[in-house]
Amino acid sequence: MRLDIDVRKKQGDFVFHARFCLNGDRIGLFGPSGSGKSTLMHLIAGLRRPDHGHIRLDETVLFDSSMQINLPPEKRRVGVVFQHSHLFPHMSVRRNLFYGWKRTPEQERLVNADAIIEILNLGHLLDRGVNMLSGGERQRVALGRSVLTCPRLILMDEPLTGLDEELKSHIIPYLGRVFCQFGIPLLFISHSLLEMRLMTEQVLLVENGLAERIMATEELAQSSWGTPRQGYANLLRLGKPTAHGDLWAYNWGGQRLILTEQGENEENVFELDAREILLFKRHPEATSARNLLPCTVRKIFTVGNRVRLELACGTARLIAQIVPDSVRELDIVEGRELVAAIKASAFRRLI
Repeated sequence: MRLDIDVRKKQGDFVFHARFCLNGDRIGLFGPSGSGKSTLMHLIAGLRRPDHGHIRLDETVLFDSSMQINLPPEKRRVGVVFQHSHLFPHMSVRRNLFYGWKRTPEQERLVNADAIIEILNLGHLLDRGVNMLSGGERQRVALGRSVLTCPRLILMDEPLTGLDEELKSHIIPYLGRVFCQFGIPLLFISHSLLEMRLMTEQVLLVENGLAERIMATEELAQSSWGTPRQGYANLLRLGKPTAHGDLWAYNWGGQRLILTEQGENEENVFELDAREILLFKRHPEATSARNLLPCTVRKIFTVGNRVRLELACGTARLIAQIVPDSVRELDIVEGRELVAAIKASAFRRLI
């Protein structure tokens, strides 16, 4: 997807300006509340009209003030999933799902309805009233309804806000499967850095009414290192495990990780705090840690009285956090070979 935007919009005393060109399929809009993220979403979807400028999605001009073009929302083929699902309360799940599908011309129905229902695990809910659904089920129906309009782009505005961590851990895999299988580009709006890292590959920063800075999602995560008290969590995407006594073994970066938790998905995402990684000059004779990983120091970052190290572990990367005294005692420099020790219980499953 290519999204080319240069627009301005004044709302009372708030002036919003977006000027960027994005290429990609998993893009985030990141910024604090009130910065203009939702304003940009409404402008792209056609729910608000810019004062002037242009919005182009691939080869289609959605808005251009100089050419007097302003496609109505139903002509843009841009799906929207809001923080609150906005389902039709008088309709069943089935009727909600197929509301947009029936209004989409047959030649544009590129998404298989049965496949969407299966992927989102909605088959047993089709005849249920939407008022009888849980929060997670409502969001899955809202996503399915949006996908079944066969959009060229889906906008998701804080779709996980208000859901507890367990619900989020269930919904995120559904999102991943839908966008992967059907190849629909995603613009994901959130102020949660963790959600950004789980859902996107690059991020457009929205700050004080201005949207123009683009960076890789992991670059955004590492930019928080300028604050000494800001921690860092490694996100590890692991496949299905095999039993290892009472524990579980995963392949990662050409090495084996031993964890206490069993992942249940084809891809499982675990969080590992950078402070949970202990470093040794050489392989320790004995330790309670189940993971002893040979690694090489690639980069060193110093922030106040914290030092973060980028470690190459096989083909994968880890960030470890230590104090300056440890750097001196271990004689750590770029290129130094170390052993990283990690307890099996240090990993927290997110998905």
